[in-house]
Amino acid sequence: MKIDIELLRRLENSIDTYNPETGEVPIKILGYGEISLVFEIVGDPEQLAYKRIPIFDNEEQVERHIWAYNEYSRILSKEVGLNIPEYDVAWFKDENEKIRFYCVQKKVMSESVGNRVIHELSEGDINSLVLLVMRDMKKVWEYSNNHDTIDLGLDGQISNFAVIGYDPKNPKIYDNTELNYFDTSTPMFRQNGEEAMDAKLFLKSTPSFLRYLVKVAFLDEVVDRYYDWRLVTIDLIANFFKEQKSELIPGLIQQINEFFEQEASEFDIKAITFEEVQKYYTNDKRIWVIFQNSRKIDRFIKTKILRKQYDFYLPGKIKR
Repeated sequence: MKIDIELLRRLENSIDTYNPETGEVPIKILGYGEISLVFEIVGDPEQLAYKRIPIFDNEEQVERHIWAYNEYSRILSKEVGLNIPEYDVAWFKDENEKIRFYCVQKKVMSESVGNRVIHELSEGDINSLVLLVMRDMKKVWEYSNNHDTIDLGLDGQISNFAVIGYDPKNPKIYDNTELNYFDTSTPMFRQNGEEAMDAKLFLKSTPSFLRYLVKVAFLDEVVDRYYDWRLVTIDLIANFFKEQKSELIPGLIQQINEFFEQEASEFDIKAITFEEVQKYYTNDKRIWVIFQNSRKIDRFIKTKILRKQYDFYLPGKIKR
């Protein structure tokens, strides 16, 4: 991959995490996470997607994450059989010796990403898309079941999958349609029971006044749920509330329960109910609102009172 480190240095020197698209280097936001900003550089002929992850304090942490990222991507693509975009990393120290780190991927077509596709497809094609997602996820949990030393996790939200060969002018899902899975920058795997990534680093975006509480009360629970196929599936279904597609949820639950019974019976997964999906989403939404409001307070304190840089991008109001 041709990654222009000097261009990234210029970006870091001028980035405003309040308004990241207004810096010296023109970027377009593609998405965001709790700790990261995903963007493309406007006019970049390489068509790369950069995921900015400002959580590392030293080179040892960087090296561990690069190893975990590469190994997770390798296992998913070479051993599990998922399609993932070409990937790389870029990092450097800025003029203040602060580590700037990016996971980089070949950009997938924005219109092909799952949470956009479902607003263009028919109900039948949405059901077909979700079935393809479930079959890809089955590969992940089959791999874990067949390996004593490796346990894989996955964030199975529809927004982490893209439809290969998708035609926005003719939105369809076919029997031979394949998907890209591109959320590999958070390496969800355990080797001999030990987490490959340093999960504590992902608390960096948590306001300092909440960090200890989150670590004690929630960190293990949050990480563990990505290793539980049933919980990952509930999260996938619940995401349709956020996408304003709640009318599809009863049908999706029925289809997924049939999938577990017919195509994944060996996993003996208990049937999912509408009530638990709704409860899960309500709790998740409440936690998200509290967390985001707390981060806004933290950003105000750091930037307006302490006059320090706030490294994390906070999204605007999200319809949920």
